Amino acid sequence: MNTPSDLAYVDTHEWLSIDGQTATVGITDYAQSELGDIIFVELPEAGTEVETGEPFAVIEAVKTVSDLFGPVSGTISEVNDSLEDSPEKINEDPYGGGWIVKIEMSDPSETESLLSADDYGKLTG
Repeated sequence: MNTPSDLAYVDTHEWLSIDGQTATVGITDYAQSELGDIIFVELPEAGTEVETGEPFAVIEAVKTVSDLFGPVSGTISEVNDSLEDSPEKINEDPYGGGWIVKIEMSDPSETESLLSADDYGKLTG
């Protein structure tokens, strides 16, 4: 399982790449492998408010449907619209082309409670 050390993680299997006030968010390699082939992503619109721990998007796979939960609070500033036509990007490249949203964080101190790659690896190990 691929768990890049330069990312932060949450126990609901989302990853974050943090650049200043902006968090790029996707699901982990572990999560996409557990879901199986992803066939649809219900994306929020830019401008949507996200709360930590609250659902903000839905991923539908061949096996199941799963909510995505806000890893941090803030406003969605960008959505990966390419997933509407190619949701399989999440399976193919979960940490690159399969990113889901960018969130402008309202409280960057929330990142202090995120998991490191090692901690996430222990959780999924």
